[in-house]
Amino acid sequence: MTIQVLTGARIFDGAVLQDGKAVVVEGARIIALVDAGALLVGAQVVRLNGGILAPGLVDVQVNGGGGLLFNDSPDMDTLRCMASAHARLGATTILPTLITDTPDRVAAAVGAVRAALDQGVPGIGGLHLEGPHLARSRKGAHDGDLIRPMAAEDLAVLQDAARDLPTLVVTLAPESVTPDQIAALVSAGAVVSLGHSDCSHAQVTAAVAAGASMVTHLFNAMSPLGSREPGLVGAALGAGALHAGLIADLHHVHGQTLLLALRAKVGPGQIFLVSDAMACAGVELPEFVLTGQRVFRQGGRLALADGTLAGADLDLPQALRNLIGLGVPLDNALAMATAAPAAAIGRTDLGHIKVGGGADLVHLDDHMALQAVWQGGTSLRLG
Repeated sequence: MTIQVLTGARIFDGAVLQDGKAVVVEGARIIALVDAGALLVGAQVVRLNGGILAPGLVDVQVNGGGGLLFNDSPDMDTLRCMASAHARLGATTILPTLITDTPDRVAAAVGAVRAALDQGVPGIGGLHLEGPHLARSRKGAHDGDLIRPMAAEDLAVLQDAARDLPTLVVTLAPESVTPDQIAALVSAGAVVSLGHSDCSHAQVTAAVAAGASMVTHLFNAMSPLGSREPGLVGAALGAGALHAGLIADLHHVHGQTLLLALRAKVGPGQIFLVSDAMACAGVELPEFVLTGQRVFRQGGRLALADGTLAGADLDLPQALRNLIGLGVPLDNALAMATAAPAAAIGRTDLGHIKVGGGADLVHLDDHMALQAVWQGGTSLRLG
């Protein structure tokens, strides 16, 4: 089996930047971190000529890519297309995301992800179900006719999926479920994320006590921070138990709001990056249809005819460029696309460069432009 030595770039290991080191890969695993000048007899030396070698990026909210939407066809072909498109954009692990849909479509999504995992489709890390147990008042681009409270049969389906999949994120609104239902989901292994909600701070507190640990696209489709009611935004920033995804396209969240959130967030929960990408990720697609609604792509944003944002025209390297342009320190920004999302979904096997870990890696230049991607130790063709 060929041994590769990736050298000539700074290394971000998921926590800190290191100079003068090289990553040694054998097959699909990282077998060593060595001094950059070390000689390994018989190894293939890959010279990176500057920039940063980082863990493969982790994106836990991906609605589509490569011209396809998961809601349209929750099947293996769609998953392969999405995973391939996002790997070539730097996200070597994604959670395909099904937004609010019918019970049959939810079942199809769970089955497709299970099949993809069984067949070893690269890049599929699990499943994100965003709805249908949301608040109609904060539906965004979701189909309001399909939004509903969680029933006993819904809970059973989600529990089974959580036990079967390595990662299941369920986005729900606290007002559409009970704390006991949240606790049952968490007990089964689901990551419960709060979003598309008009809930009060008290309702969030109860949801967190029941085991909710994440917030979906902070600031968007949720009760805002107010002087007398902190809402879901205030709870997300103030509760150390909550991680929070954020769409850093500078359309969903203003740059100054983003910076204030990073300064205000109480740990150990962290703010991490998501793309919320749609079908157009990785392809030239001026418009598409999302659950029966036309979505228009213009000026770096995706919106319905009435201006409602409908996902994002974003990949994670662009999000990194946006953060760094706002003055976010490089190591903090990189962690928000690697170790932080991995921590949010409880996946210690992702988001780090470490001996024994998987050889999912990205090479970025000093301006965060993607130069190369390795998935399972194999170099991918970009573009």
